[in-house]
Amino acid sequence: MNTRKDMNIWPGITCSDPLAERDWLGRLGFEPGILVEGDGPGEVMHSEMLWPDGGRVMVSSAGKADSTFTTPVGTANVYVVVADPDAVYANAVDFGAKLVRDMADEDYGSRGFSIADPEGNLWSFGTYAG
Repeated sequence: MNTRKDMNIWPGITCSDPLAERDWLGRLGFEPGILVEGDGPGEVMHSEMLWPDGGRVMVSSAGKADSTFTTPVGTANVYVVVADPDAVYANAVDFGAKLVRDMADEDYGSRGFSIADPEGNLWSFGTYAG
């Protein structure tokens, strides 16, 4: 039985190396979801990575044959709601993620930080859930 409550919005990012992106996301704490590979080496037609607190992101190849939903590499900006931003931050720093915005407590009640992935996409992690 699926008890996740993240079925409404799934951001998608296009990557030069989607398998490496999935590995990078896994080191951050995302869990691997579906992976549909294409015919070419390293080609990913569709894949999903799941955040344990809820939420998903789709990761696919920049050079796939069906480019209908392909966006420029490195242009995504994704916000992930987290229960423990300090743990995610420590993990990101530990494996050498590129810090874009250091951990901060915001005046609107959130605590979080931002990093860039190897493809240039920006990922913000914080407690603000709307």
